[in-house]
Amino acid sequence: MILLEFCARHARWLLVAGLVAGVVLPQAADRMRGTLPGLVALLLFLAALRIGPRLALGAVADLRATALVVALWQVVLPLGLLGGFALLGALGSPAALALGLMLAAPPLAGSPNLTMLVGGDPAPTLRLLVLGTALLPLTALPVFHMLPALGDPAVVTASVLRLLVTIALATAAAFALRLSLLKAPGQTAMRRIDGCSALVMTVMVLGLMSEVGPALTQDPARLAVWLALACAANLGPQLAVALSLRRAPDRSALPALAITSGNRNIALFLVALPPEITAPLLLFIGCYQVPMYLTPLLMTPLYRALR
Repeated sequence: MILLEFCARHARWLLVAGLVAGVVLPQAADRMRGTLPGLVALLLFLAALRIGPRLALGAVADLRATALVVALWQVVLPLGLLGGFALLGALGSPAALALGLMLAAPPLAGSPNLTMLVGGDPAPTLRLLVLGTALLPLTALPVFHMLPALGDPAVVTASVLRLLVTIALATAAAFALRLSLLKAPGQTAMRRIDGCSALVMTVMVLGLMSEVGPALTQDPARLAVWLALACAANLGPQLAVALSLRRAPDRSALPALAITSGNRNIALFLVALPPEITAPLLLFIGCYQVPMYLTPLLMTPLYRALR
């Protein structure tokens, strides 16, 4: 238990340690890749356990605002970006595919945890995560239409539905525990849940970084290009959303909106991609973990100042 409280206090540095381990320990990263679905479900369970059903569900009025944000994040932004690539004649480029899929994806399963690490309210993040995943079969269709190289959309829809079931089961289990054994958890219990979340995220990044280590030694220039693109794709939307909301009357949801705009679950689309276009996306996803896991360190001062 003392270890969990230690992990909660030093969660930001644990995430950095996970990034470093994913690069310098490629064999361990390969072994962890197969555990990613279970770790994602466990991370969501811990986030839902900390928040509880009352805060997660929120008021009925919040659902309309959540749906509007989901439409903006998962439909308007990717279509606008792909429209720009089309005007440049680069719609078939790997960058267009990677960025289009990233913006079409729902928020990352660990985004509530990232929101907590920057000192924000994770409840709006969890609502965006659940509703964004539930609506993904609908919101992704226009993006698929602009990227025909993705193959049969029905295959992607089936994988999204499996992910939705996983999210529903993990959230239901956490809420059942909060309504029975953890009706009123104290600060110590909350810190221990945070410590568990930090450990899970640290272990999970090993599998997500499996392509970065080899690229670092074999083709560092290509790695640098994809890393720059991933950082811009993740941190750019966060900065844009945070600065655009800095004068809003109520800025309590600012960290949640900013973090979900840049941290997306692009990995769930990989099951539908043909092998010939998988390689660059795998490297992009690996590079994408760097700004994602550095978000608590880089963005906390900004979010605190603006909020």
